[in-house]
Amino acid sequence: MNNFSYTQATSAKEATGRLKDQDQAAYIAGGTTLLDLMKAGIQEHPLLVDINLLPFKGIEQTKEGLRIGAMERMNAVGEHPLVVQQFPAVSQSLLLAASPQLRNMASIGGNILQRTRCGYFRDPAFPCNKRVPGSGCPAQTGDNHNLAILGVSESCIANAYPGDLSVALSALDAVLTLENHKGKQRQVPVTEFYLLPGSTPQKENVLEPGELIVAVTIPQAAHAQRSTYLKVRERASYAYALASAAVGLDVQSGTIRSARVALGGVGAQPWRSREAERVLTGAPPTEATFRAAAKAALQDARPREHNAYKVELAQNTLVRALQQVVGA
Repeated sequence: MNNFSYTQATSAKEATGRLKDQDQAAYIAGGTTLLDLMKAGIQEHPLLVDINLLPFKGIEQTKEGLRIGAMERMNAVGEHPLVVQQFPAVSQSLLLAASPQLRNMASIGGNILQRTRCGYFRDPAFPCNKRVPGSGCPAQTGDNHNLAILGVSESCIANAYPGDLSVALSALDAVLTLENHKGKQRQVPVTEFYLLPGSTPQKENVLEPGELIVAVTIPQAAHAQRSTYLKVRERASYAYALASAAVGLDVQSGTIRSARVALGGVGAQPWRSREAERVLTGAPPTEATFRAAAKAALQDARPREHNAYKVELAQNTLVRALQQVVGA
């Protein structure tokens, strides 16, 4: 681990100003991802700016929806009555992640900024285009059994976001509030926050240098209230998803009026499937409809030698999630 300086910011202006002046510095909140990467020599920062004193907390109803401060902890949000009642997929995605100890420490903002668990990225002995642009991607022909099959490129096939929360947020049209060093805020939908790898896999999201995540807002909707998150993994707990599905349906008089679908564990980013939503909307909530939606969701999959199983796994995960949400 490299030597670094540490300071604690008491305002957003102070924090963003620190990073404006030192572009290699980093924010630290819970530190559950950042410190692992620094210990492994994947990230090196001369300065860490502690943002735990910033007033980005609270869970409250607003006219735009439920606003969750970026400094709230995963467990607190996952167990909050408003989240449980109005956005069950969000609650489930949080409580199925990591361990209770990590969930008590990790912030919502930090969770959204998780980095890939690709073994080639996390081992400096291997080349990696995401870590060292232009060095290569051995995952293309190497051990790729847990890597992405949607949105990948010849430069990178990693699941850039390995977590659960942003899958549910993508499905439910959540919007991030970001703030820069001038105190100016902007709104970015979660579906537009993450970038596909293309030829620049080192660029993972639309954050500008020094910008902070302030909050996430989830709009109220009938399909949000009737939503669920299903996660399939190699062991029953404390594991990342091989495939997951966040779904929400508004069903009236035997017809699906609105549908939201996002997949995790299979995409280069949390994978919102508007193809599946088009199949579901206006159709009856039957297994045939769900199978057709699952087929549409995976129609553009590009599996490699060891992860071809994910096509069928993701389809079955999505069908099961849809069945769960309608009580079938």
